Amino acid sequence: MNDAGHGGPTAPLIKMVNQISANNLHHGDDAQAAELVATHLKKFWARSMKRQIINYADTDGGELSPVSRLAIARLKSMSTTVKNWEETSDAG
Repeated sequence: MNDAGHGGPTAPLIKMVNQISANNLHHGDDAQAAELVATHLKKFWARSMKRQIINYADTDGGELSPVSRLAIARLKSMSTTVKNWEETSDAG
């Protein structure tokens, strides 16, 4: 389902992650930009926001930019290197 286009609850998060990704495109290639975006999400997004955007990426992801998709995949992989990342992330 196209959550962003329908103004669903995930729409603001989709818009934010795409904006963050666009703002980081000048940091090298897509992979480098995605790494910076993933780090930003881990540090500054609340657990619920991270859960929602990961769920959206896993179930649809149609409105995510390519860098946003890479960043969310990287955010998910960070959870395998830090035990229970939701409890250890920097944001509430």
